[in-house]
Amino acid sequence: MTEWLIDLMEVLGAPGAGIAIALENLFPPLPSEVILPLAGFTASQGEMNLAAVLSWTTAGSVIGALMLYAVGAMLGRERTLALAARIPLLKVSDIAKTEAWFLKHGRKTVFFGRMIPIFRSLISVPAGVERMPLGVFTLLTTAGSLLWNTVFVLAGWMLGENWALVETYVGVGTNAVIAAVALAVLVFVGTRLTQRRKGRHAVGA
Repeated sequence: MTEWLIDLMEVLGAPGAGIAIALENLFPPLPSEVILPLAGFTASQGEMNLAAVLSWTTAGSVIGALMLYAVGAMLGRERTLALAARIPLLKVSDIAKTEAWFLKHGRKTVFFGRMIPIFRSLISVPAGVERMPLGVFTLLTTAGSLLWNTVFVLAGWMLGENWALVETYVGVGTNAVIAAVALAVLVFVGTRLTQRRKGRHAVGA
């Protein structure tokens, strides 16, 4: 994976790192935990300007997030509810609860969500569905992304040739997030199945 990143940055410099981060928003399997430290290491070798790397990677984060926001905005609330109604075990009331929660905590979610693996990409979609004011969304995304990117770019800068250690340690946190989500999904499905069985027994009685 690192070869095409290196080639991209060799050809385009800091803008290449920004493009890679924009793609990471659209394709989460491209981890920023690899892109950012590698960009920091490259900057430490004098091949790119550190400030330019931070600027371009943050711009890439915002551009990628805005693309996903647009997807959510085009999907809209009505289509989201219609899709939810077709998904087994999912109730329209679940979407309504999620919507209410997002309306109350959306700003904090967008800001801190930029620093959570996987969710930093996905959080842009509900923001678009709920039509969070674009200026607010852009500001929060920029602030959260700048903080996240700075930490990882500087880690790569300071670790030098050992920049890959960043991915190793962050991978543990990413796996923990995935495990937590998987557990939450299993609990949700189990609860729904139990409710259905109780409902059938009540009707039969």
